[in-house]
Amino acid sequence: MLLDTVEQDTGPNPQWTVLWLHGLGADGHDFAPIVPELVRRSWPAIRFVFPHAPVRPVTINGGMRMRAWYDITSFEFGDLAQRADRAGVAESVAQVEALIAREAERGIPASRMLLAGFSQGGAVTLAAGLARKTPLAGLIALSTYLPMTAEQAQAALQPDANAQPLFMAHGLFDPVVPVAAGDASMKALRGLGFDVAWQHYPMQHQVCGEEIRALGEWIEARLAAPAR
Repeated sequence: MLLDTVEQDTGPNPQWTVLWLHGLGADGHDFAPIVPELVRRSWPAIRFVFPHAPVRPVTINGGMRMRAWYDITSFEFGDLAQRADRAGVAESVAQVEALIAREAERGIPASRMLLAGFSQGGAVTLAAGLARKTPLAGLIALSTYLPMTAEQAQAALQPDANAQPLFMAHGLFDPVVPVAAGDASMKALRGLGFDVAWQHYPMQHQVCGEEIRALGEWIEARLAAPAR
């Protein structure tokens, strides 16, 4: 079954889609307010799709049930492969792929689609990006990390997946996902051939105005790029 979603169209007959995954414990409404701040008047009409993650127990929160893209089994970032529930990540990647397929049915091909995510949603974005056989127009991963080892990422990488441009940003004072985890993930992805635009800001586990402006510039370049 398709995940329930919150949707916003910036104009009639959208020709692009941004699929945006929220963080742990949030829902699809979390990033909807960012649309007016991010979108520029010169852009074509875009459909923003904000899915709600399934509700599941989360180990690090005492097994409490909440919206989560996967279970988190440890507070430690030293071993990312053990921290993230790989079966849950794979399930969420499949659910993201189903939403991408629905956009294709609605007339938006992969070449006019951006996949974005914050924190846990960003981790799923990176996992989904590695596994894409048909590249998307771009990937956006905010305040997040690669939910696997570099070796596992290499094994998951599809032949053309690293053709997808990638925007990553992180808070220097992030107490939830340390910036070192984001930096290590960025370096691993660059090592796999991804063109990564990497930004960091004096903030915690959040987004800021400067980050949104930089993301807007990056998206504008994707909108202007020739279709692959």
